[in-house]
Amino acid sequence: MNWNKSISIFFSIFVLSAGHFAQETLSAQQAVFSALKNNYDILISEKNEEIAAKNNSWSEAGLFPTVTLQVGQNNVILDNTKNPFTFTPGIILNQSLSPNLVANANLFSGFQVRMSKMRLEQLEEQSKGNTAVVIESMIQDVMKIYFTALLQKERCELYRKVMEYSSRRVKYNEIKNQYSASNSLELLQLKNQYLTDSTNFLLQNLSYENALRNLVLLMNNNEDSTFSNLPVLSDKLEFILPAIDRDKVRSDLFDNNQNLKNQFLALELQETNIEFQRSFLYPTLALQLTANPSFGILRQISGGIAGNPNTFNTQSLSYAGNFSLRYNVYNNWKAKRAVEVAKIQTEIGAMNLEKLKNTLQVNLTNQLALYEIRSSLVNVSTENLEYATKAYDLAQKRFDLGSVNSIDLIVFQTNYQNTLLQHYENLFNRIDTYLEIYRLSGNLGLVYGIN
Repeated sequence: MNWNKSISIFFSIFVLSAGHFAQETLSAQQAVFSALKNNYDILISEKNEEIAAKNNSWSEAGLFPTVTLQVGQNNVILDNTKNPFTFTPGIILNQSLSPNLVANANLFSGFQVRMSKMRLEQLEEQSKGNTAVVIESMIQDVMKIYFTALLQKERCELYRKVMEYSSRRVKYNEIKNQYSASNSLELLQLKNQYLTDSTNFLLQNLSYENALRNLVLLMNNNEDSTFSNLPVLSDKLEFILPAIDRDKVRSDLFDNNQNLKNQFLALELQETNIEFQRSFLYPTLALQLTANPSFGILRQISGGIAGNPNTFNTQSLSYAGNFSLRYNVYNNWKAKRAVEVAKIQTEIGAMNLEKLKNTLQVNLTNQLALYEIRSSLVNVSTENLEYATKAYDLAQKRFDLGSVNSIDLIVFQTNYQNTLLQHYENLFNRIDTYLEIYRLSGNLGLVYGIN
């Protein structure tokens, strides 16, 4: 079977590059495609969806008659040696072959067949909804881990640059120290700072590689299960996000949210269950048709009257057509209680639906407010980073001229480093909130076709 999956993600901001990358590079879009192709949870959900589709048929609901064939081979020995009143004296062996063809048809069962078919259709839709939730959750997880790895990558690049600059400062001051142009205490401070920067870089590089391994693991890429060739991330952490239309997002929340859709399906299934349980209050009418031929052999083993044949062939054929009307007069009100219980379960489903609506609405409002705050933090940290970068560059120049000592330079370096790290964190938090808003509004979805 060929599976052709056409995937279209509804947020174009993450399709950042339309070019072709080398084999070792990995974009966010490629990571999503790989995870959707290989993830076991999605594959299992697809199989459950396939089962529900096969069960959704009128034959499964009980509309069509059933036909059974049963064949019996019988062997009977009859001893009439001491029976003076029989016409077949002696010992008789009776062997027969009896096929039995039975057809049962349900003529009326209180609309039970129609309700069963409706339930099967709803169960199929519910299975599709469950698959959509798994896919949607997988997209969000892959995106978050991908941008987490990008965050670790940017941190690693920062520590690498700082470490390289510390190394150049140490080499430069070692040369100055040879000509007594630098004191040994300042050189020791620079070496100590270089070792600290090297340690930070090594630890951050380990965090970056672990983030890449988590991404590959989530993608379930069997081609590189040993993580011997970690991918190179091609997207960037900093890019322009389009403005969020609050009215459209709130409208999409009730129209497109997949969890809300699944809750609607669950409520419809409960409402159908009421009618299904009510069908047991009606009488049922069934028709049974049977055809029962029989082919036998009577063989006289001993005794009998002289001159009579000792073997007889027998053959018979019977037909039957029977109607069966059944009505449950009294069963301790079991059927009535089942209807009442189904009604209560429907009321519970309606309350769960309203509860979910309120929860999602509050959550969306909180996420929109959080997105505004985090967007503002990005703007503030961008401006703060600009000043910190200028101050650090100026401090480096003055250190080279000798007007700033190593301690003051380290202070400027630490400030620049912390400011940039906070800026990266703000960028990631803004993306994380954006993803959550799109998931809540049902736009973090895809068209998933199977041919």
